[in-house]
Amino acid sequence: MGRFSSAILSPVTECDDDAPHEAESVPGDPVEIEADEAPRDSKLTQPRFLEAKVRLHRMLIEVIDLSVLEKVSREELRDLVGEVVSKQVLDERLPLNKEELAEFCEEVCDEMTGLGPLEPLLEDPTISDILINTHDQVYVERFGQLELTQVKFKDEAHLLRILNKIVAAVGRRVDESQPMVDARLADGSRVNAVIRPLAVDGPLISIRKFSKKPFSMDKLVEMGALKKPIAEVLAAAVKGRVSMIVSGGTGTGKTTMLNALSNHISDKERLVTIEDAAELQLQQPHVGRLETRPPNIEGNGEIRQRELVKNALRMRPDRVILGEVRGEEAFDMLQAMNTGHEGSMATIHANNPRDAIARLENMIGMAGFNMGETSMRSQIASAVGMIVQLTRLSDGTRRLTSVAEITGIEGSILQMQEIFKFERTHTDENYKVHGEFRATGVRPKFMDELKLSGVELPSEYFDPKDPL
Repeated sequence: MGRFSSAILSPVTECDDDAPHEAESVPGDPVEIEADEAPRDSKLTQPRFLEAKVRLHRMLIEVIDLSVLEKVSREELRDLVGEVVSKQVLDERLPLNKEELAEFCEEVCDEMTGLGPLEPLLEDPTISDILINTHDQVYVERFGQLELTQVKFKDEAHLLRILNKIVAAVGRRVDESQPMVDARLADGSRVNAVIRPLAVDGPLISIRKFSKKPFSMDKLVEMGALKKPIAEVLAAAVKGRVSMIVSGGTGTGKTTMLNALSNHISDKERLVTIEDAAELQLQQPHVGRLETRPPNIEGNGEIRQRELVKNALRMRPDRVILGEVRGEEAFDMLQAMNTGHEGSMATIHANNPRDAIARLENMIGMAGFNMGETSMRSQIASAVGMIVQLTRLSDGTRRLTSVAEITGIEGSILQMQEIFKFERTHTDENYKVHGEFRATGVRPKFMDELKLSGVELPSEYFDPKDPL
């Protein structure tokens, strides 16, 4: 550790500190008190410690050579910061035992190199969502249930500093002139933020975390989101280049399902993804990723999904994967699916497959083309082969609740048949929802085409007599 001290850290004694103290500190030595004098889960979130942490961060920024900081490992930085923190804790007589002092040092390191109080939450694999309601209230979703955490920020300025670090990393901004922003973290986690004046009481930030290791269909089966026969049918449909839409409400796992489905795309295909904030984690070697751009401070330079879809078609893709279709780009997406890009996929917000079709029709209308109802439905019927419906149940669990195939159009009525469904049976005394996956007895039409390609699934997968 000593070889970095002289290069990075100015002598600690140069930092002015008028706080009284009775004895000189030894760098790295903890200031110990009995652990039961204050509850560990709340002490470091008290205003006194939050202020000390932010103050120490500012002090370290002044005395550390930031250009050399990138060459230091986390362990060496922790030892280095420990020297300054231990002295300051003594000088300010902060009542911390050895374990709390180590945690305090970690938090100061997080302030310097990461996202401050958010770092422990981002590292926790059991957390799926982080919901920040102003600087003094942070909720997380764990195993489908919301819970309040002990995490707090010193003040609104502290929270905004962390937020600006997030959005600046992806070339975006958030201020009074543009108080809403979508961004992403380095690991692909999605971030949405709203600040004043739209957020009346202070910044509201939502972070949707994604697993460092993308979910596979086998993992989703293991978690109970669907059954193995359904997973095998979906995998066969992807391999057979059946275009599909993953439908569901907010937080139902649409992107997770899209990632899992994409694992069954051949490595020989070229994929182009289009998203507002890039979060898909495709595992194929040949993937081009496109991301929309918001307008600049003058209101110019915006690049919308529709422009990206049009451009993607000039990039020789085998499939186009749209993170979420939400507007006029729906028309261009259907054109792509109808013009040699079979097997393309997208997600959409809807509560059931019929609603998904209705939303697609509305979005096509937003493109400004004077198309009749029958013409729109004909476009959808020829482009989309399957709709996979996801639902978040009342107990917080996520399930695939329907797989429907679009079979064509008769007159002005779009024909659809359900292949699989999840039937809820009851809710127990612990409010856990129980149910079973069943086949409807309908054998999908695309199976005939797959059979010609050498893919044939057991007929019992489609037998409605017993649960899958």
